[in-house]
Amino acid sequence: MSRGAVAAARMAEEIGRTASAESSSSTTASRRWAWPTSLRWIPTSTDHIIAAEKRLLSLVKTGYQQEQVNIGPGPPGSKVRWFRSSSDEPRFINTVTFDSKENAPTLVMVHGYGASQGFFFRNFDALATHFRVIAIDQLGWGGSSRPDFTCKSTEETETWFIDSFEEWRKAKNLNKFILLGHSFGGYVAAKYALKHPEHVQHLILVGPAGFTSETEHKSEWLTKFRATWKGVILNHLWESNVTPQKVVRGLGPWGPDLVRKYTSARFGSYSTGGMLTEEESRLLTDYVYHTLAAKASGELCLKYIFSFGAFARKPLLQSASEWKIPTTFVYGYQDWMNYQGAQQARKDMKVPCEIIRVPQAGHFVFMDNPAGFHSAVLYACRRILYPDHAETQSLPEGLTSA
Repeated sequence: MSRGAVAAARMAEEIGRTASAESSSSTTASRRWAWPTSLRWIPTSTDHIIAAEKRLLSLVKTGYQQEQVNIGPGPPGSKVRWFRSSSDEPRFINTVTFDSKENAPTLVMVHGYGASQGFFFRNFDALATHFRVIAIDQLGWGGSSRPDFTCKSTEETETWFIDSFEEWRKAKNLNKFILLGHSFGGYVAAKYALKHPEHVQHLILVGPAGFTSETEHKSEWLTKFRATWKGVILNHLWESNVTPQKVVRGLGPWGPDLVRKYTSARFGSYSTGGMLTEEESRLLTDYVYHTLAAKASGELCLKYIFSFGAFARKPLLQSASEWKIPTTFVYGYQDWMNYQGAQQARKDMKVPCEIIRVPQAGHFVFMDNPAGFHSAVLYACRRILYPDHAETQSLPEGLTSA
């Protein structure tokens, strides 16, 4: 079984142990928000998310503008359901744009599942010296709108993310840009580039999810595990859309402590002498908690995009021959996303494709080894940044090609 499937199984097991705690919250949403924060079962709100974001981004030296970009009611004739939500709140995408030199190429950064744009806080300063950096919270995540998630299929779910991103692009009046997506954000970025290749100059997929299906990555271990009582329960929880965020909400006022333990353990695991400082860890923990504990929305995409074991229901590998955008894959050496899926896809691609591995880094390569990640991004964009010298540049020291 792949490391991705093992990790997913472990995550599901943890969910299974604690999901029942969610039932402890019996108050309605309207009453919950009426209480002072200190007395709420889930001590968060949209205002808390934006305030936590500002505190985290105070660590960034580069100036930036934060805005809520209105994405309207949805494109004419679209079957996407995010604008049919029973909620009457406006639909907007939380966006931060960093100061840059004139005529710098635009780099749009898209976060992964369970994350938001603030996860890139260690990268904004370095990248803003070369690009006009724009980072977003996808619809239903972070500080963006959180409509009721009413999608009922993989197709509708993909449309939710792709079309809302396209409406955001139109609102921002962007024509050509470099698109970088991490993990699930890489899946969305790739699907967007397949549908709207005319707007993407270069595609950078960082530990992307969704390249292979369970059929293509058949695991005897997973087959046997599913036949056990524990496997049956965990598979049921997955298909019932029990998410990690539900666990955090279910723990109520104890949720922040769980998140603190996670961020302290995870982001100190692979670092290269650049471990999170005490202040970084504190601000990141606060930010992560509020983004996870807020209203369920985009997180409910999980079971429609992936089957149990984190295998894609509509794998990107099947679309490799249709790729139209030069692509660079970036993986940490300890990334649980397997770079061999990218190698397999490259065989069918008809456009330039490179696979770069960054040492001393796991799935969050941009946080584990920021310097290595920045080198990989600059090398990936060398033909855009340095067109006259691109062919003479060699892979930066420490990085390896796969």
